Amino acid sequence: MNIVTRFNKMRFIPTHMLFWGCVWLFFVYFFGFNSGNKNYIYWYSSVLLPVTMVATYFVIYFLIPKYLLRKKYFLFVVYGIYSVIGVSNIIVWAMLGGFVFMTKYNYERVPLLGTSLPMALIGVYMIVIFVSSIKLLKYNYQALDRNKSLENKILETQLSSKEQELRFLKKQIHPHFLFNTLNTIYGFALRKSDDTPEVILKLSNLLDYILYQVDKPNVSLADEVLHIKEYIELEKIRFQDTLNITSNVSDISSESKVAPMLLIPFVENAFKHGALIDGVLNIQLDLKVVDDCLEFNIQNTVLEDNTTKIDRGLGLKNIRQRLDLVYANNYELNIQHQKKVFSVHLVIRDLNKKKDA
Repeated sequence: MNIVTRFNKMRFIPTHMLFWGCVWLFFVYFFGFNSGNKNYIYWYSSVLLPVTMVATYFVIYFLIPKYLLRKKYFLFVVYGIYSVIGVSNIIVWAMLGGFVFMTKYNYERVPLLGTSLPMALIGVYMIVIFVSSIKLLKYNYQALDRNKSLENKILETQLSSKEQELRFLKKQIHPHFLFNTLNTIYGFALRKSDDTPEVILKLSNLLDYILYQVDKPNVSLADEVLHIKEYIELEKIRFQDTLNITSNVSDISSESKVAPMLLIPFVENAFKHGALIDGVLNIQLDLKVVDDCLEFNIQNTVLEDNTTKIDRGLGLKNIRQRLDLVYANNYELNIQHQKKVFSVHLVIRDLNKKKDA
């Protein structure tokens, strides 16, 4: 037993002594009502006090924790009755002892309440019930405290699990994104294109964003849009005259935040799975923020038999999971395929009130 535990137990001793002193005074007043035999009352109260103490401690430290709290109600009642019988026997012997030794067989000197077993039991078990009620309240408070602590631990575990899942999803984006971009550079290198250095430079900017920004809970939406534009410039070099892209991006406040690498995969999918129709890949991108509500739309031309592959790809599945984790029920994501056009419509409400990623 450590010193703190020992001190905590010792500091209750004066409190208990004070309480039982008050109980003794209560007995003196209760059983001495309209009685002039003070010596008998002092003696009788002094005999009932240890009986009451034993009955009280028996109930709060044995019956309640071992039977009542464990819902063994039958045994609780049985042992409770046994304790009442035992206390009654002791009280009867105390009355006989008082009659013999304190009054010398003089019945008239015995106080009225000192000869009543029911009144004695009422006095004793009034204290037992009072203390037991306090003990039950304490047990209930401790149970609530333990449940609260358990709930907090469960919430912390769930939060930690979600954070780990989110980090895993972010790490999945890196190789997926880099693989596509490196393929572009590889193609330029094979052709010994003069655009290769520019492509590598733009990729280095994107790598800087991925490596140093993606682990943050959120980033400036303006930065996310800037790197979307850099990615588009990379693809323009690759597609040359076979790309027709139109982007409409409204002015974005510097206070607008978004989860990093949240929008770029949509743009990446448009280029990766988009198809040239009549020799041209058409992409339309629109982005605006109104009243802290983000609206993002992107559509691209696609072959008829390629839609299922797009919707089941790693990128969109990953983004759905991230949206569920970061924005919960605060977003809408609609993906449609009409004729030869694949479109994505994303709305995030209360953009700056999202929980940390």
